[in-house]
Amino acid sequence: MHLNIVCIPGDGIGPEIVTQAKAVLDRAAALYGHEITYKDILMGGASIDVHGVPLTQEAIADAKAADAVLMGSIGGDTTRSPWYKLPPEKRPEAGLLGIRKALNLFANLRPAILYEELADACPLRGEVRRGGFDMMIMRELTGGLYFGERKSYQENGLRHAVDTLIYNEAEIRRIAVKGFEIARKRKKKVTSVDKANVLDSSRLWRAVVEEVAADYPDVTLEHMLVDNCAMQLVKDPAQFDVILTENMFGDILSDEASMVTGSIGMLASASLNDTKFGLYEPSHGSAPDIAGQDIANPIATILSASMMLRYSFDLDAEADAIDRAVKEVLKEGWRTADIMSPGCRQTGCREMGRLIAEHITQK
Repeated sequence: MHLNIVCIPGDGIGPEIVTQAKAVLDRAAALYGHEITYKDILMGGASIDVHGVPLTQEAIADAKAADAVLMGSIGGDTTRSPWYKLPPEKRPEAGLLGIRKALNLFANLRPAILYEELADACPLRGEVRRGGFDMMIMRELTGGLYFGERKSYQENGLRHAVDTLIYNEAEIRRIAVKGFEIARKRKKKVTSVDKANVLDSSRLWRAVVEEVAADYPDVTLEHMLVDNCAMQLVKDPAQFDVILTENMFGDILSDEASMVTGSIGMLASASLNDTKFGLYEPSHGSAPDIAGQDIANPIATILSASMMLRYSFDLDAEADAIDRAVKEVLKEGWRTADIMSPGCRQTGCREMGRLIAEHITQK
């Protein structure tokens, strides 16, 4: 297979971690007989420095022409960088919002994995974290409360604020289909999270999810109220496979799930549209304070590349090979500074990428 991938190295540690992800992809491609064409484009602060804007129309066109986009991190030091003296619409993060909108990326995927080797970093008590866990938060990204009509006004001397939560069945159906399709690639279980005991939008959500579930008889569906889900994430995270939910609930729950893993440097993410196309990036920021020092953790970006192979190209064996390599390197005791613990061997960004690439094998 030929893979046409646009890369956005971005700012801060972005170029370093993307370089290592590309090396891992190249190793997997060579082993499994694929060809990869990369095209680097500018976005964020790097684009501001060259073009004066965080995202150009040419960059959008290049991204649309690709099969998938692999991105590093966007942004810089908000207190020192001249980028943050610009109007909000011209700052680095506006490029990310712009490309998400241009590519219609409505489905956000954030895996939360606790590796056994990193269990000590988990804030949960021993019996809860024992054995680790592996879940996927599936968040609707372009609808709901964040995108509804809003207004502020005064009435009878009191200030009022109104935010409108609205979903239509088409928006719910397309994210539900993505959720069930991804569950088929995992443990075949979907937990749909809502507030159907209170909200009409949640009652519609639940009804449409049940309709979609009828087309996936091999996938188990359960419903869970959002407050219960928040409790269950810290009580028994291993019970979850795919958590499917709307925009605001997903925003909150994905952050909660990421923290129980113990290290943001390990967290991949993806944003998909209604085709196989996706934008893949680490969940962490650009860390400008450590940029260029070869101490960044590239694992989140490497795992994002693995997600890209799995969800945009249906190359599950290749993705599995990368995931195994990450686990094997951690099992051998190799750590970057952010996940270092006593008795382990500390290494840098380049060396971690090399080790993972070398551990990729066909099974």
